[in-house]
Amino acid sequence: MKETKNILLVGVGGQGIILVSKILTAGLVKAGYDVKMSEVHGMAQRGGSVSTQVRYGEKVYSPIIGRGQADILVSFEKMEAARWVEYLKPDGKVVVNNYEIPSLPIAIGKAEYPQGVIEALDKVFKTTAIDAGKAAIEVGNIRTQNIVLLGALVKALGLNEVDWVEIIKENLPQKMVDINVKAFQKGMEL
Repeated sequence: MKETKNILLVGVGGQGIILVSKILTAGLVKAGYDVKMSEVHGMAQRGGSVSTQVRYGEKVYSPIIGRGQADILVSFEKMEAARWVEYLKPDGKVVVNNYEIPSLPIAIGKAEYPQGVIEALDKVFKTTAIDAGKAAIEVGNIRTQNIVLLGALVKALGLNEVDWVEIIKENLPQKMVDINVKAFQKGMEL
């Protein structure tokens, strides 16, 4: 692979975005790619926006993805997809979790959650909307939404040469491995 691929993962603090980025990075390194990762926490502990940028290829010089450079945007929350879409290439892909976390102004009734986010994205980009919350509940733990999304991302990028089950085992506590492997496989199916 000569060209560098750019992945932007976005969501709200507490959704496990940084964990997914670390698992993704570990898998890509194990597959022999040069990988750079950058993370921005913002007000993450207060439910604020979180983003990570993962770049991989034969040789990567910087972890930063500029506007209009991301090959794929993975959004763990719908509104965050709209907030970060300017970073996608014109032919970029969007994987968006059909999940809403109201921001503070929405939660206190000062604003309304925007409607039609997924439909608007789909008019411009190749968009795959999945209900990672439902899938996570089906495997037995709502907190595995992030790993469901990791599975969907791996499938979208065709990164099948990596033993993702082994990478999950190496990066999660033993007691959480089985359910997260199920969540990953569910995401691959979606």
